[in-house]
Amino acid sequence: MNKTYFAVSAALIVSPIAAHAQEAQNNRVQVMNAQPQSAQAASAPVAAPEAAPAVKTVVLPANSEVLLRMSEELSTKGGRVKEGQMFRLTVVHDVKVNGVTVIPMGTPATGEVTWKTGRAVFGKSGKMEVALRYVDLNGERIELAGEYRQEGEGDTLAAVGAVVLAAPLMVITGKSAIIPRGKEMMAHTVAPFTVTVAS
Repeated sequence: MNKTYFAVSAALIVSPIAAHAQEAQNNRVQVMNAQPQSAQAASAPVAAPEAAPAVKTVVLPANSEVLLRMSEELSTKGGRVKEGQMFRLTVVHDVKVNGVTVIPMGTPATGEVTWKTGRAVFGKSGKMEVALRYVDLNGERIELAGEYRQEGEGDTLAAVGAVVLAAPLMVITGKSAIIPRGKEMMAHTVAPFTVTVAS
């Protein structure tokens, strides 16, 4: 056998081996190229779910004091007010339970005129009774209790004396009852009121 034969034979033997080796190398390259994506996905940090804010329940007891301030004037003069008429107030101070504000200062409230008379003859003054009804806390009502009566500053004794001394057609009237804007009145909650607040 000559050298050419051995060279050809070696080439024939080596070629399949080399081809197999090249194919294996190609497979390794493909696997390596695909690996970073899966490895990156596996190693990517998973965002922890956000913790829900801590909340707690606070109960405002029944009969809690709520100081209110008139947002408008009420007067019996000239029939300005009518029975059943609603009027506006606001909360004067924060109402708190264990340091937690349940009803903030400035929260709107509502009252109602329950009875009234105009000023009358013989020095009788106008009278008016009002009831404090509820606080409107973000659309939720907190029922209140509180009733007040306002009378005009008539002087019946002086008026009667004037009628006796004056001509029969002379009419003396008392004064109208007025609850001015800014007047403060204390109310109390009717029932316990529960709120949930962030702690």
